[in-house]
Amino acid sequence: MGSEKRLYILDTNVLMHDPTSLFRFEEHDVLLPMMVLEELDAAKKGLSEVARNVRQVSRFIGEMMQQHGGSDLADGLELREPEGLDLKTGTGRLYFQTTMPETHASLLRDGSFADNEILSTAFSLRETHPDKDIVLVSKDINLRIKAAILGVQAEDYYNDRALDDLSLLYRGLRQHGENFWEEHPQIESWSDAGRAHYRIPVGNENGWYPNQCVAIGEQGGVEALVKEASEDSVMLQLVDDYYEARKNVWGIHARNREQNFALNLLMDPEIDFVTLMGTAGTGKTLLALAAGLSQTMDEKRYSEIIVTRATVSIGEDIGYLPGTEEEKMTPWMGALTDNLEVLTSPQEGGEWGRAATNDLLASRVKVRALNFMRGRTFLNRFVIIDEAQNITPKQMKALITRAGPGTKMVCLGNVEQIDTPYLTETTSGLTFAVDRFKTWDHAGHITLRRGERSRLADFASEAL
Repeated sequence: MGSEKRLYILDTNVLMHDPTSLFRFEEHDVLLPMMVLEELDAAKKGLSEVARNVRQVSRFIGEMMQQHGGSDLADGLELREPEGLDLKTGTGRLYFQTTMPETHASLLRDGSFADNEILSTAFSLRETHPDKDIVLVSKDINLRIKAAILGVQAEDYYNDRALDDLSLLYRGLRQHGENFWEEHPQIESWSDAGRAHYRIPVGNENGWYPNQCVAIGEQGGVEALVKEASEDSVMLQLVDDYYEARKNVWGIHARNREQNFALNLLMDPEIDFVTLMGTAGTGKTLLALAAGLSQTMDEKRYSEIIVTRATVSIGEDIGYLPGTEEEKMTPWMGALTDNLEVLTSPQEGGEWGRAATNDLLASRVKVRALNFMRGRTFLNRFVIIDEAQNITPKQMKALITRAGPGTKMVCLGNVEQIDTPYLTETTSGLTFAVDRFKTWDHAGHITLRRGERSRLADFASEAL
């Protein structure tokens, strides 16, 4: 092993999180401690995503072992990329721990702990290869703290992140002052199908994306969507005004600028994929459901509404839920039920009229579990993925690829409310979807800011 290369020691959780992490270290070498192999073996059983990832790691290592033949493993395995992957693998090698180091009892109180065994391996390698740059890679912050105490270099695994910092996430809205028109005097304007359009030369200005929301001036100023974005110009189209009660979507009108943009994105038939982010009470579910009902019941654009979400609880699990698929999903769909009550309450005809309306809606609004989506194809459906911040990038891909002709997908979530221990704000499937779809001509995104529930909820959001 040459001194110009780094040696990365991988923790088990890195491989559980990303099975392709073996091939992500370019020209550098990778080492798997014996304890990591034991933990992988213990975690390979089951149907969870973690178990599937572990089995995939084992298959990758098996393929490399087969290509290596019966030579001495002390020389390592060539990190050759498996067929079907295009990761631009470097020239590094995969090494295994072939000798058992002495546990540094003075530094590690209990060598029986898996973390301490991995630390002991890293510490020993640092002593036996003082000229080698050795780095321990782990998703476990506590292990990285232990490593820092022992003087072992440790890093987080960054390749699974959509972006380095959540503050860099695309928000879907550009805000400009009243001087925008003065800064761009060469504006071409015209009207098409009753809509005002503007073509604006933007020169070297960055950050323009298709279907991006543009607000010029204060509240009540010009609101438009970017319909075309090229290197030197953008075409803006004024949005519909959903502020007034007479211009509503299934009885719902916009209470702020972001909600108006959201309704325009949801009601646009040319936009196939919409992501709405925002804190609790900003109206994500209500707006999506109102738009779905309007286009399903009134415009007949879609045949039915499909609602799904990840079944991750906020507290302790209450155990087995009896009944059919829809009955099992009922406790998870409290948000759907609450918003349907809001949307159907003003109906005329008293209790009998509301009951008839609810029966009609029940036939058009279907609740489906995320677990049974693989292999399905949705034709002419309005699909709402609620609480999407708890979905992994793989699950998000599996859901979006279910879309058939005429289907619209809407993802709702708040990355500040992730309930699963395996995801962070930068690794959530919702974050990946927002970042990867921002350049597509048929996708739109907006981050809702203002809560519209009650003064109590607004105060709680700020004070607690």
